[in-house]
Amino acid sequence: MSFIDLRDFLAHLEKAGDLARIRVPVDADQEMTIIQHRAMAAGGPALLFENVVGSPYRVVTSLFGTRRRTDLAFGGDPAALGQRVLRLSRTLMPPSVKGMVRARRDLLALSTARMRKVGNGPIMDTVADPPDLNRLPVLTCWPDDGGPFFTLPLVHTTDPDNGSGNLGIYRLQRFDGRSTGMHWQIEKGGGFHFHRASSMNRPLPVSVILGGPPSLIAAAVTALPEGIDERLLAAYMMNRPLDVIHRSATGHRVPARAEFILEGTVTPGDMQWEGPFGDHFGHYSHAADYPVFRVRRVLARKDAIFPATVVGKPVQEDFYMGEAIQEMTLPLLKIIRPAVADLWAYPETGFHALAVMSVDERYPREALKHTLGMLGEGQVSLTKVMITVDRRVNVRDMAAVSHALWRHLDARSGIHLLAPTAQDTLDFTGPAMNTGSRLILMATGGDGRPLRGEPPRHVPAPADLHPHVRDTAALGPAFLMVQVKAACRDIAPLRRQLRHHRSARDYLFHIIVSDDVPLTDRTLMLWGWFTRFDPLADLYPAGRTVVGNRLIFDFPITIDARWKTGYPKPVEFDPDVEKRVDRMWKTLGLPDC
Repeated sequence: MSFIDLRDFLAHLEKAGDLARIRVPVDADQEMTIIQHRAMAAGGPALLFENVVGSPYRVVTSLFGTRRRTDLAFGGDPAALGQRVLRLSRTLMPPSVKGMVRARRDLLALSTARMRKVGNGPIMDTVADPPDLNRLPVLTCWPDDGGPFFTLPLVHTTDPDNGSGNLGIYRLQRFDGRSTGMHWQIEKGGGFHFHRASSMNRPLPVSVILGGPPSLIAAAVTALPEGIDERLLAAYMMNRPLDVIHRSATGHRVPARAEFILEGTVTPGDMQWEGPFGDHFGHYSHAADYPVFRVRRVLARKDAIFPATVVGKPVQEDFYMGEAIQEMTLPLLKIIRPAVADLWAYPETGFHALAVMSVDERYPREALKHTLGMLGEGQVSLTKVMITVDRRVNVRDMAAVSHALWRHLDARSGIHLLAPTAQDTLDFTGPAMNTGSRLILMATGGDGRPLRGEPPRHVPAPADLHPHVRDTAALGPAFLMVQVKAACRDIAPLRRQLRHHRSARDYLFHIIVSDDVPLTDRTLMLWGWFTRFDPLADLYPAGRTVVGNRLIFDFPITIDARWKTGYPKPVEFDPDVEKRVDRMWKTLGLPDC
């Protein structure tokens, strides 16, 4: 099933009882965030706010708030989409008439992955020149955000050299009625285009698309190889061409059935302070100077609907979108790396903080080759911790990964610390923005014989360790989780106690987390662990040995994953806004949450 635009998608959801119309006045300043969070936590419907305080436009959120809705937006099972391309590559290589006949259905689907130029479309219903962005119901999601942010903008640019297109989602802080920030992070296609335009000392035309076919949003999030236009992927998901209108003002082809399009430019040297912003790592990102997007005009459909999303501590919409994207792209990955059985970036950690890969190792140390190769691929290169295991291990089950590490992680050859490296812009744990380190753990099994015998059977009680320990839990035999009180400033005594305690010493890693990280909630446990440590700065092995030119770590290794001074705050709701939402809840027509 495919949808030609956002309204087609919403009509389907409403017919299926998966859309709630909220007709009472709701403020885009934090109230929508809390309502969406509660509705998502209850597995609730997409939300259409029809009476937005201070704006004539409606807002839709939680479009991807369940896996069912996410799969619908992708046009079906995401894994099946990837398998279709994989099947084509295997059937048509080497090319033959017989192979083309066998692949005729897949080839027919692939032939629709194109853009179809049309003379007009609903997006041309109204043109505001000059624009007034203050009329748009832009969300302020968290109390300490730097201002209102566009959270679901599809930013289209073209390469100044060769004209190839890129579509990505980059947050835009609304500065005033005619300008926003342009938060281009490293490894982003739009940022590469701006870099080339800057080298030519010329402005870069930008078209920001809001709404349109839901597959367009899904495609914009997908990390495709540089130079491949995400709009073609959207058409492939829809199984029909994407209708576009050529705009002479920008030179861009824009979706004819979008809800809004902001047209303008980003100019080299035109910078403004942007942020902070509560991002998908569950903390406020650091504020910094970013390019300014100068909006020249706004195109809009009649009665346009403003799409938005919320990011923060998991689980949010990006959790389900990220899962679907990984399932779709894994078959494509196998085309270039057949030895890779599976790869899973954990959405609980913001994706870039932890990835686990399974490999079919055919000769000694082959898995390390594929691990280093993957860490050179696109946005996977921003992975902070990469764990590589044997193909028989379920990479999506952290307990199974922990058992693989217990059996096969050799401190002499399986731990690789890389520093300094580039780092995700939103990762705040490194010494400076965009910089950090990498940790590689290799546990592929070698000759198949385990390195260790019986795994640890007991979890030490908090009272047996240190007065500042609040809770303990095991995540498989490799990881002992230790939650400490906020008063715990110096962890050196605790590290020593863990190293020698009869129940704790057999775990490979001791993970120390802050008291806001519940050890009873696996999702938040992984969130609090992987978003709050830098491998170079926060690993404390029991001992270090230099062998030749190589540094060898001794187990157990303590990881200090506490929140530290200098880190941005984790996001939390404003209690006063929560109380307002409590008072209005009965009028929203949503289930009790």
